[in-house]
Amino acid sequence: MTCSDLLNPSECVFVFVDFQAGLAFGVESTGRQTLVNNAVALARTAVAFGSPVVATTSASKVYSGPLLPALQSALPAVQTIERRNMNFWEDEAARQAVTSTGRERIILTGLLTEACVSFPALSALKDSFDVFVVADACGGLTVGRKQAGIAAHGIGGSNTDQLDFRCCWSFNETGHGTRRMKRHDQLSSTTEAVTE
Repeated sequence: MTCSDLLNPSECVFVFVDFQAGLAFGVESTGRQTLVNNAVALARTAVAFGSPVVATTSASKVYSGPLLPALQSALPAVQTIERRNMNFWEDEAARQAVTSTGRERIILTGLLTEACVSFPALSALKDSFDVFVVADACGGLTVGRKQAGIAAHGIGGSNTDQLDFRCCWSFNETGHGTRRMKRHDQLSSTTEAVTE
């Protein structure tokens, strides 16, 4: 793999969908703490590389609650976008937040994989965006439902492999930040690949 094969931070926007306690309680596809740790590590990665971040919530005043505190702490400058549609791509404000970055590659993660991640991934692909779903930071109601959601992305044309930012992203000013993250945090294998 060469540097030209890897994602470039100037082309990417990170999108975090519905990381809220009310939805996290329903996640059974992976351990909840592992899921939160992976999402926080991904958020810190976005911040370290200066990439734009969009975070959405839904039904936050009804049952889902606000963005998880650990994720909000990792993304202090990010204001969440409250939406009503299950598919954030159908919400004008959420879609505009992504498209206004001018980035053509979306790094997508969220809850629940089988709906709130799958639907916008397929919609963004239809609108000619490249979509990279970070499976290690997605949660589904069951393992089977998460796998079905991930399979739908592949059928639609998104990339569901673990992200590999090693070569081009860990140099100059960002190299120090990512090394610090690896040294001080217990990160998932996906994020360790990011920080090597």
